[in-house]
Amino acid sequence: MPVPLATATIPSSRLALSSLAPETFQSEIRAMTTECDRMGGINLAQGVCDTPVPEVVEAAAVQAIREGQNIYTRCDGIARLREAVAAKQMRDYGLRYEAENEVMVASGATAGLHAAAMALLNPGDEVVLFEPFYGYHVNTLKSLRVNPVLVALAEPDWQLDVDAMRAAVTSRTRAILLNSPANPSGKIFTLPELEAVAQLAVERDLFLITDEIYEYFVYDGARHICPATLPGMRERTIVVSGYSKTFSITGWRVGYATADVRWMPAMAHFHDLTYVCAPAPFQIATAVGIEQLPKAFYKQIAADHESKRGRLLSALEDAGMDPSVPSGAYYIMASAERLPGKTAAEKARSLLRTTGIAAVAGSAFFRPGRGENLLRFCFAKRDVELDAACERLRWL
Repeated sequence: MPVPLATATIPSSRLALSSLAPETFQSEIRAMTTECDRMGGINLAQGVCDTPVPEVVEAAAVQAIREGQNIYTRCDGIARLREAVAAKQMRDYGLRYEAENEVMVASGATAGLHAAAMALLNPGDEVVLFEPFYGYHVNTLKSLRVNPVLVALAEPDWQLDVDAMRAAVTSRTRAILLNSPANPSGKIFTLPELEAVAQLAVERDLFLITDEIYEYFVYDGARHICPATLPGMRERTIVVSGYSKTFSITGWRVGYATADVRWMPAMAHFHDLTYVCAPAPFQIATAVGIEQLPKAFYKQIAADHESKRGRLLSALEDAGMDPSVPSGAYYIMASAERLPGKTAAEKARSLLRTTGIAAVAGSAFFRPGRGENLLRFCFAKRDVELDAACERLRWL
């Protein structure tokens, strides 16, 4: 006779977190954002990119909503946006992708990476990444039981140690994950460095997954090179990017991935299972932006942020924080040695208390024991907020 539910006992050992869960914690970036919001500070921690949305993009989103474009789309996105992304890849890099089956609209670039990892990697596989790293890259892999293998870039200019990269590849390596321009360092991988990565990928028959979300944020005459353009790389490269940063729409969650037709159907399947689709009206608005904004718009993005970079660099130098000069993206890594605290997290909170400026502990971007004397600052802010933050930093 069945035991009544009211008196049945469930063994406590069955009610437990997964083997992954004990390793999970709120990212230091979001933790600092929460603390900054609580005390009404200026958030230079999270890359929210709160600069204005281009008017044509904003208007297109409002119009799409009012016209009722609010239902599910195809899991890999509307045809108009896939075609716009394919045209953009041809225009910018000479890369030909079929919009129908080699382009996927994702719920942000993070979703594109997640779908690629689910489609192409197995538990126990290894992926080589470069340190300092973006935490979501490492933790996305860990969440799928894929093992990240870190290769440290050489300070102070974050140069690639080719020998260290090659030594990190084992029989279990399936891919290399590369972020350029990079968060948090602002590094742009040079052509010789990318050629070394490509040579290794071809030799060992590896995938290359590239996060190129900051492709238009380049300074001092630097040039972003899409690794898929190198010989033998298109078929094995998964390009992940989006318009969150470019159009200042980080909350819209519109990214994309381009990949060979052999990989894309599986990627789209897993994107469907996890996210269903990116928001419909925002897909339409992003397509309008790609179609209508001129080349001068992208040059202006770089010029505007180069100016912002210069102002924050100057303030950090005046504060005695010895910043490194990023070639791309919109973050600055600076020394926190002068700040009180034993760890970078303690130093970041000390800075927030004394100046009302939120930064991210450098340790969030390194393996344990590294980055404890570094802080990361974001300069993709409205001018009035950035200038106020610079003034406060000079109090130091």
